[in-house]
Amino acid sequence: MLKLLVVEDHALVREGLVGLLSQVEDGVHVFESADFESALSVLDSEGDFDLVLLDLALPGIDGFAGLDILRRRYPAMPVAVVSAFDDQPTVTRVMNLGASGFIPKALNGERLLLAVRDVLAGNIVRPSGQMPARLDDAVPLPPSSVSVKPGEIGLTERQAQVLCLMVRGLSNRDIADQLDLSEGTVKIHATAVFKALGVTSRTQALVTAARYGIDFSDVF
Repeated sequence: MLKLLVVEDHALVREGLVGLLSQVEDGVHVFESADFESALSVLDSEGDFDLVLLDLALPGIDGFAGLDILRRRYPAMPVAVVSAFDDQPTVTRVMNLGASGFIPKALNGERLLLAVRDVLAGNIVRPSGQMPARLDDAVPLPPSSVSVKPGEIGLTERQAQVLCLMVRGLSNRDIADQLDLSEGTVKIHATAVFKALGVTSRTQALVTAARYGIDFSDVF
C-alpha cells in the first residue's frame, strides 16, 4: 500500500492536497500534518512512507529546516516540496538541501499528480520554464529561521564575492581591481549571478540579496 504524508499548515490547501493525492493509485493512504513537529510524530509512529510532500511556510520549524532534518533522519525517504514560493533561488536552495522534487502550488490537479507520480518513480522533479523575476512582481519569501549561504542558492565562491562587492556599492571596475580580475570577467560573473538569482539587473540582484538575507561573512 502506498503511504504519503502531506505537511501543510493551511487546512483548506491541506484538505485539497489530501483529496487529490487519493487519486494517485488505488489503495493509497494519505496522512496529514499541520506543522513539522506533528509530522515527525506521524513518521515515528507510522513507519516507512513512500513520499512526504512538504510546504515551506510552516509555523515553528519551517520547511527549509524541516527538509534538512528529514534528509538526515530518513535519508532513503523521498521528500517533495509543494510551495507557492517557486522563484529560482528558493528552488535551487530546496534542491541543494536534497529534495526529490519541487512542485509549484500553481499547477493544476492533473499536472500536480503527474509530478507526484514522477517523484514516486524515482525521478527528480523541478519547475520548468521559469522566467526571470521582475522587481514589481516580487513575491514574499517563505520564512526561514536561518540566514542563507550563497552556495545554498547556487552561487559559486567567486560569484558570491562579486555579489558581495556589488552590495557594498563597488562598480564593475572597482570589483575587478579588488579581485584582480579583468572587467570583462567581472561582467561574466555578474551575468551568472543574475541567472542564479532569477533577475536581470544589478538593482534587482541587490534587492534579492537583501530579501534573502544572504550571509557574506565567509566569502573572503
